[in-house]
Amino acid sequence: MQEQFTKYQQLKHYLAADILKNKKAFSWRRVIFRCIKQPQHRFIFWWRIASFLYSTDSHYCKARARKMNYGLIRKYNIEIMLGAQIGEGVRLPHLSGIVINPWCHIGKNVRIRQNTTIGIKTDEGVRNIVIGNNVDIGAHCCIIGNEITIGHNVVIGAMSYVNKNLPDNTICYTEKTNKVIINDNHFDQMSE
Repeated sequence: MQEQFTKYQQLKHYLAADILKNKKAFSWRRVIFRCIKQPQHRFIFWWRIASFLYSTDSHYCKARARKMNYGLIRKYNIEIMLGAQIGEGVRLPHLSGIVINPWCHIGKNVRIRQNTTIGIKTDEGVRNIVIGNNVDIGAHCCIIGNEITIGHNVVIGAMSYVNKNLPDNTICYTEKTNKVIINDNHFDQMSE
């Protein structure tokens, strides 16, 4: 029974950090009122509740959690699977196209932007993706691998592909090149 109490306290602590940003003391009334006034907090509120229910031993609670998560996927187009462990203070600035597998351990104060995939390469062997604290993940990123560790205070640039470990205090981006070729023949034919 004591373990359930600590999970409940952890849920309240996470909601205070995610929704209230630890500026005020936690109360259910404050959290719900903030979710009503600011719709961008609704997804993380309901995902935290579903994740809490999924972590219990009750088959009924796990079934309700799966149903809640399926509803969140359909409504918000974000697929953060139950079983993923996300620390306090997570920020999802744009609610669109985020996919996180259930074998992720994500630290505190992580910002994940739109159309980001954090997934595994194969279903066999060790499956563990660890993302440290204070990580900023840009838009359209792919973090793919079975055993990847991303350190603390890492910035991953937009449209980056990460399949290797990243040490603490690094900036990672994928170089992209654009070539613009002007077809002079097309313009010559139009002027005649």
